[in-house]
Amino acid sequence: MTAARQAFTRESADARRTGLIEATAAVLAEQGLAGTTVRAICAKAGVSPGLLRHYFAGIDDLVAATYAATSDRMDAIFAGAVEGAGDDPPARLTAYLAASFRPPVTDPALLGAWTAFWALARSDARMAAIHAESYAGYRERLADLLTACGAADAGRLAVLLTAMVDGLWLELSLDSTSFGAEAAVEMVERAVRALV
Repeated sequence: MTAARQAFTRESADARRTGLIEATAAVLAEQGLAGTTVRAICAKAGVSPGLLRHYFAGIDDLVAATYAATSDRMDAIFAGAVEGAGDDPPARLTAYLAASFRPPVTDPALLGAWTAFWALARSDARMAAIHAESYAGYRERLADLLTACGAADAGRLAVLLTAMVDGLWLELSLDSTSFGAEAAVEMVERAVRALV
């Protein structure tokens, strides 16, 4: 009688990188910047520190990749909300803005990661560049949606609405009982009606 061989599958390089990025986001969310260490990330991912160094130049490289990946994930969520809204320009604009107050963007764990990214963007040139690119893209897409609704000075309105959405999202993330997601959407819709 022969023992059955257990099948061994090796994860792809992309899957390993993604796993490390997801673990980094989770550690940032749970432990903040101070607790985000190679050891903590590797423990969360269930891998050795050598594997992290195989895929990333170091923890700074991994945190930057995590910020870029998180920004890309948010962009995909916002784009999906717009696509799901159909062809009506005001509905598309509302969907884009309201997506910030719906899951998965309202995941409480996201607050810890975002605040770490924002803090690093103030002192790290690479993180600042990721932040600038991400927010410029968000505002550009928002300005396009505003233009489709007939807004004048859509670029400046996009800055104003981005700040409003960020502020409401942050307040909801800190205290979900303060006013609620539906109230946040209503406030943003009211602002859009007044400004467009």
